[in-house]
Parts: sequence; C-alpha cells; structure tokens
Amino acid sequence: MPIDWTDTDVLVTGGAGFIGSHLTEELVERGANVRVADNFERGDPANLATVEDEIDLQPLDLTTPRGCIEATEGMDYVFHLAASVGGIHYIQRENVGGLTPSVLMNQQMLEAATTNDVDRFMFASSACIYRQEHDDLNRFSEDQAVPADPHSTYGWAKILGEVACDAYHTDTDVDTGAVRIFNCYGTRESLDPASSHVIPSLCRKVIEAEDGDSIELFGDGTQERGFIYVTDLVEGMIRAMERKTDGEPINLGNGEEVVTMNELAEQIIEISGKDIGIEHDLSKPTGTDKYACDMTKMSRELDWEPATPLEEGLETVYAWAERELEGTKRDPAGRAN
Repeated sequence: MPIDWTDTDVLVTGGAGFIGSHLTEELVERGANVRVADNFERGDPANLATVEDEIDLQPLDLTTPRGCIEATEGMDYVFHLAASVGGIHYIQRENVGGLTPSVLMNQQMLEAATTNDVDRFMFASSACIYRQEHDDLNRFSEDQAVPADPHSTYGWAKILGEVACDAYHTDTDVDTGAVRIFNCYGTRESLDPASSHVIPSLCRKVIEAEDGDSIELFGDGTQERGFIYVTDLVEGMIRAMERKTDGEPINLGNGEEVVTMNELAEQIIEISGKDIGIEHDLSKPTGTDKYACDMTKMSRELDWEPATPLEEGLETVYAWAERELEGTKRDPAGRAN
C-alpha cells in the first residue's frame, strides 16, 4: 500500500547515476530524508545539483562490508541501484568486471540491511536476465527467466541478486523485491560513445551530423525494443517498494510502444529537422533482436502503467543532449571554442 514518505530515511545506492539521481529527486520531493551512496565511477555529483543541499551524499565503496554497513545505518528503505554497468559492448562481453563487483555489492548490501534492521529492500534487476526464445516479438514475462540462461555475466549478476533477495526475504525480517528494468532512457544518460545506450548514442550522432551526412546503426536496424522514460520508471520503482516486497521479481518497462532501431533513428532525425541518411554496420553487436516488456503482472500488481509517449520523451532527451554537447564546446567562461 502507499507509503507516506515524509521523514522516512531512504538510501539510494548509485544515486548519483542516471536513474538513481531521478529517483533521489522524486523521493526528496515526497519528503523523504535521502542518503545517496555512490563511488562516482559512473555517477556524477552534478546529477544531484537540484537537491544537493537536501540529501546526505556519501562516497562509499559498496563492494566492502564496511561501506554497506555505513550506507544502511539508520535507513528504513533501501533502493539498491549500484552495479557494474556499461553500454552494449560491455553487456555483450563475458567479463569478471561485470560480475564480481555487482555480486559483492548485492550480497553485502542485503547482509548489511539485515544487520541494520532495514524494513524494505528493492533491488534494481534487468531485462538482461532474459534470453530470446521466439521469432515473434518477445514480450518477456516474469516466468521466462527460468531456466536461467542470460547472454552475459552482467545478466548473471542480476539473477544472483534476485536469488539473494528471495533468500533474505524468506530467512530474515527484511522485506525484499526486485524490478527487472527494460530499456530505460532519459536525461542524464551517458553521451560517451564508448559507453552510451542506444537513444543517447543516436541523439549524439544526429546532433553532430551535418545536412547530407549519414549516421551508422549497429546491425540491419530491424531490432525491436520497447522503451520506458526515466520518470515513469522512477514512479514504477516507488510503487514496487510500496506494493511488491514479497521476494518476487516484477518487470518494469513499456511493452505498448515498440519500435525498430530504424524507426527510432528516423524519429530522432525528424526531431532534428536535418536531412540525414542511415547506414548499417552488420559487423557490430546488436543485442537481442526483439526485446519488450510483458506488462501483465506489472499492471495488475502495481496498478500502474507508463505514461510518457516515446515521441515526447525523445524530444526531451534530444533537447537535453544538444545543451550538454554545446556546453562541452565552451570554455569555463562560457565562450565558444
């Protein structure tokens, strides 16, 4: 049931990151006392500029028991978003860096939450736990995660986190939950070509292209995705904390508006107003061909669905990316280089 967040003590791990900073802002808006724990490997304190005077920002290493104990001390609720993450090149690889830090953080955060008598613990899992099974558009439902066979060590880290959450829910007094996040996008995502996800990556390519140029897509562009805007995702995460801490995971995504990568690129080009073509690099990694969220359980148990149309979200992100990239061309005095 809904929580009165006023004066609750809430921890957001990874709270200086893309999703975490939006979640932190919303919790502050609802009156919570928010502590953010982040090692700033990918997170940026600038993401929290609007609430920096209203939060407790702690630079902590959550791969250590001590860091997790310090982070959870005195907390009522924990949103655990911190993880070892990257772009498509990263999650396609089998790499110890995508497994070990996350597994350490997940396990030690749960143990610390138990030690410090946290009431509820919400784990940010991922759609990367699913593996494609069908030729038609996959709207993955929660039961398709078994038997587990994800593409990457990143996916395995999320599966292990879910298993640990369920075990702690069964064997301790902490109420736990896990949300499987599908293709979230929004402002504050990384625009670094080496690590960015598809929407900020495409926005950057289009912004930097001139009329008559072409941008490159990985694969043939027929890959399909359903995207959820970050403020919708934050609302879903808060609802999951309020209604779904029974140890079971639940999807968080948008399975209604599904687009191909070609259609997505065309929409972003249209927003730009430029005359830009599309080329395809068939040698690059493309991820799962078809990926979308089965919203059945989410809609029923959270009594909620995403509200932001893709076109509206893309326009917001494109405008933000333009401002960010223009800012990198200026010196500290604001003069164009």
